Amino acid sequence: MKISTLDLGEKPLLLAPMEDVTDASFRCICKEYGADMVYTEFVPSDGLIRDARKALAKLVVYDYERPIGIQIYGHIPESMVEAAIMAEEAQPEVIDLNFGCPVNKIAKRGAGSGMMREPDKLVEITRSVVEAVKLPVTVKTRLGWDEESKIIVELAERLQDVGIAALTIHGRTRSQLYKGEADWTLIGEVKRNPRMHIPIIGNGDITTPEEAAQAFERYGVDGIMIGRASFGRPWIFREIRHFIDTGEKLPPMGVAEKVELAKRHLAKSIEVKGGRVGLLEMRRHLSCYFKGLENFKETRLRLVTSNDPEEIVSILDFIKEKWQ
Repeated sequence: MKISTLDLGEKPLLLAPMEDVTDASFRCICKEYGADMVYTEFVPSDGLIRDARKALAKLVVYDYERPIGIQIYGHIPESMVEAAIMAEEAQPEVIDLNFGCPVNKIAKRGAGSGMMREPDKLVEITRSVVEAVKLPVTVKTRLGWDEESKIIVELAERLQDVGIAALTIHGRTRSQLYKGEADWTLIGEVKRNPRMHIPIIGNGDITTPEEAAQAFERYGVDGIMIGRASFGRPWIFREIRHFIDTGEKLPPMGVAEKVELAKRHLAKSIEVKGGRVGLLEMRRHLSCYFKGLENFKETRLRLVTSNDPEEIVSILDFIKEKWQ
């Protein structure tokens, strides 16, 4: 699959952008486990042009993450163009426009999937960004605003016509949020549309290697983007790749390997964000790496309340010794 001149190989697996999850440390871990491309957290266009510290920090990318896309969102055309130009200066491989985020604080003010209610404006914002930057521009969106307005087949054509280089489709409407099952039939319809020639990337409810392989085979998508299933399980990319390549499933990851992964992730988080912030933001990950262990509640509480990196490493060693 190629996004403009960027060759991601056959049946690539992409890490979806997720707020408060896909920071540089998590992206690094996902790359280690086989993600072919990663994306930043959502970068607000209005925050960038106001020089907001948190927004600007999301533009920092590292060579070990490449290829990487910076994803921006907003609903004001001028702000989106200015933000795209600023993002381009960070030299990612791709500028991605978020027209899919369903959370209220974004969608209710017209950004993210809120743009699905204004498809003409969505297309014009995309056109303006494509014309303003030299990098490939891609879009991530949903099927529509609700069940009565699934506009993705026509919208995909219009977005291609204004020059996007690839399209990622989450198989839900905005009204669904993350409830119910993702509907891949319309994703497949977009892919089978003879007018479409850009890569179509499917997203939604891929949690196992079998589901990923089926999505490629049944719907013909060029790539698959994985979001929530990677949280607490970044090795899912390795599992899927192995299954696609060999038809066989890898054995479940053992506790000892998870412990060493958690240590690397913690060290990278502290390296990128500093001791206090890096440690605090690791807690959400540490609490998920060891889901399913019996009688783990007390140890989990220690793991996510300690403020000492050395103590956390000691707790991780204890986990390996007790549960492996």
